[in-house]
Amino acid sequence: MHKLVRTAALSLGLAWCGALAAAAQSSAPESEAAEEAGVSESAISPAIDEVDPGQPVSQTVVDLAGWVLASGDNRELPFAIVDKAAAQILVFGADGKLQGLAPALIGSAVGDESAPGVGDRELKDIPLEERTTPAGRYLAGSGPPPGGKSVLWVDYATAVSIHAMENSRSSRKEKRKERLASASPEDNRITHGCINVSPQFYSKVVRPAFKEGGVFYVLPDSMALQAAFPAFQETTSRLAVSREEKKTAVASKSSKRPAKKKKPQD
Repeated sequence: MHKLVRTAALSLGLAWCGALAAAAQSSAPESEAAEEAGVSESAISPAIDEVDPGQPVSQTVVDLAGWVLASGDNRELPFAIVDKAAAQILVFGADGKLQGLAPALIGSAVGDESAPGVGDRELKDIPLEERTTPAGRYLAGSGPPPGGKSVLWVDYATAVSIHAMENSRSSRKEKRKERLASASPEDNRITHGCINVSPQFYSKVVRPAFKEGGVFYVLPDSMALQAAFPAFQETTSRLAVSREEKKTAVASKSSKRPAKKKKPQD
């Protein structure tokens, strides 16, 4: 899929899901809910797209982004969704406009929780099985790491941050640049738990969007969505019920229509 087509389709899908989510949380019709959620054609805007054209954006990401906007869960702050399974990050402005999507490098270990005390250890002291990128909702903000420049902390307690991929000897040895550029998400698990993006994406999208903080939603590897995002799961459950009720009503209405009389065959 062409990147411009994908970003336009994603924005439209986000607008539609936002309207549905708003309708599921209230008794308002979907058209009214769309206005209440601030969903309109203005949500469609040019976005930086570094993801391989052959990689789709999951429906879960679209549904979650729509719910964030409809419910106001982002507290009028910019927000990002990290899909670990697809090794993708999508960044949205506080107004819900898609700012960009890109591949991301994440923790080398599969898992949705951080080991106790992992944030207080040196990187070399973190065992391979504990190098996870934890799932959940995080209020992110900038702050100084020990002896370094300011970074954007996703979860300060566990020392998980998002930053540009470094052009260091270890980075080149681990072929992080090549991993980001590959068409498959299978080789994007390489970090100690932090989230890495390309220097261009960080400087043009992440840094300006989160200069005053924001919210990060990290999708789980195996944890149930209900455990990672309880309020989102409740809304999608109500939305599923609403959709089924509409299908039943349409089917019932169709079955009550009188059958058309058949014309005799010549």
